[in-house]
Amino acid sequence: MKIAVTYENGNVFGHFGHAEQFKIYEIENGAVVASEVVDTNGSGHGALAQFLCDMGVNALICGGVGMGARIALDEAGIKLMPGVSGSADDAVQSYISGTLNFNPDAQCNHHHESGHECEPHECGGHCGEDKHGCGGNH
Repeated sequence: MKIAVTYENGNVFGHFGHAEQFKIYEIENGAVVASEVVDTNGSGHGALAQFLCDMGVNALICGGVGMGARIALDEAGIKLMPGVSGSADDAVQSYISGTLNFNPDAQCNHHHESGHECEPHECGGHCGEDKHGCGGNH
């Protein structure tokens, strides 16, 4: 199993769509057997969902996440655990032990602050990225 965490300076990064790095953890028999920090080389929910698909990720731990990203990740078959903050390594250990405290309703509320023209519920139309077969037909 592979778990991705939005990553910045050792912590869970707060906005999926703007993540510049992920830390990818490989899990076997309930333990982390390998991990690596990877640059995303792109931004936006469609590009990032495709990136995670290509990496073989099964689950994502993140902070805020908009509706467009939720749809792309769901259609990619990636389990989503949003609303997490703090240490990325600790979050993965908590996930493995079944004690991860996450908020399934956590939304991305950064769209207005960053000047992005879309509300989270609108993404997938005029502002959605090409999903490349991994995130839907928006």
